[in-house]
Amino acid sequence: MSRFSVFYRIFASNLDEATERAEGIALEQTVEIPRDVVPKGYIEDVILGKVESVAAEENGAYLAHLTYSPDSTGAELPQLLNVIFGNSSIQKGIRVVGFEPGERLSADFTGARFGIAGVRERVKRPTGGLIAPVIKPQGSDADTLAAIAYAAALGGADIIKDDHGLTDQASAPFKTRVEKVAAAVARANRETGGHSLYFPNIAGRSEDLMDFARFAKEAGAGGALVMPGLFGFDLTRRLATADWFDLPLMAHPTFLGTYVLSDTLGFTHAVMFGVLQRLAGADISIFPNVGGRFGFSAAECLSIADACRSPDGIGRPIFPSPGGGMSVDRARDMRAMYGDDVVYLLGGSLLRHADRIGETIGDMRARLA
Repeated sequence: MSRFSVFYRIFASNLDEATERAEGIALEQTVEIPRDVVPKGYIEDVILGKVESVAAEENGAYLAHLTYSPDSTGAELPQLLNVIFGNSSIQKGIRVVGFEPGERLSADFTGARFGIAGVRERVKRPTGGLIAPVIKPQGSDADTLAAIAYAAALGGADIIKDDHGLTDQASAPFKTRVEKVAAAVARANRETGGHSLYFPNIAGRSEDLMDFARFAKEAGAGGALVMPGLFGFDLTRRLATADWFDLPLMAHPTFLGTYVLSDTLGFTHAVMFGVLQRLAGADISIFPNVGGRFGFSAAECLSIADACRSPDGIGRPIFPSPGGGMSVDRARDMRAMYGDDVVYLLGGSLLRHADRIGETIGDMRARLA
């Protein structure tokens, strides 16, 4: 039986305290009963989390390596997340800094359906960074959003995505918006011979999500935006593994920020926006870019990109997608920082050039060359 590993950064006054906290995590994340009443045999030997090592780091931090049995997860993504960091996420001074699935979970959770290579095949762009303008703002009607998407597709955008704030509002109801935007992108592709993909936001009431996903597929969407912080990572998994859907998925970070903003709690940026997105099956992971309005550092952004693209990660390598303050002026610097396997989001900055969206996308393409 192949156990899986979780690495925690524990903050404690000394090694003994850190070890005691690690042993507490092993109990809390599995049997959730006092150690002296853990039943002998299978539960103690297999189900109970095991502390493999605890080692001192810097500044009162200790790295704890714990392993768990796949029997405790049942091949269910929500339960796997529950074991990784369920009740222990409510305690102070514990941060998840690494996850290794082991052989059995690697078979249960195969990651992205497309990954970098598959998305490149869909957009017919074998090399270079991909450009992904965002249609917005919220409150616009469907015709206005479709016109923006049409101009972006004419300009050679690779992916045209809904803003994450576009759901099923009265101003642009989901089905009306998706039908009109998908048709506009398809028309531009016919006129240019291009391969732009439209990614609508699969959002609304939970009971509507599968119907919306099917509608988007039938309307001609080329992918989909998902928001695991709002609808759960299992929605990503469900769509990624659905043969009837068979479209790339882009994961948005909304509602996930507080998981990473503390140095002593939650998850590292790499785990949240790299490892967990790959685990769920996202093909593209959006995150706030350095220098924008959200304050992620260059080191944090690069750690996300590395976690997305590492050949040793879960399933296929996926695209990192920096956004939030991206602009054409920053394109060369961002290419130098991230390389070619990246999806660049263009949002509000693109709308400053509303009368020449296509030219602006072409300018960015030239700067990424």
